[in-house]
Amino acid sequence: MREEYDIKNLNPRKNPYSNRLKKQITINIDSDAVDYFKSLSEDSGIPYQTLINLYLADCAKNKKRLQIAWK
Repeated sequence: MREEYDIKNLNPRKNPYSNRLKKQITINIDSDAVDYFKSLSEDSGIPYQTLINLYLADCAKNKKRLQIAWK
């Protein structure tokens, strides 16, 4: 075993996930919406917060706009 290692030469690749860092926020979501994602979570085995993040990321990627018609 060496006494010193040159870390830069050991793994010269850049972290592929460094641009996908998550940011913790506080958000108010209706309990019905949370329950919906929790039920999806039980079916898929994916944590519900991850499912919510995946859905929102898909909306942002596809530039989906909410269609609201106030009556």
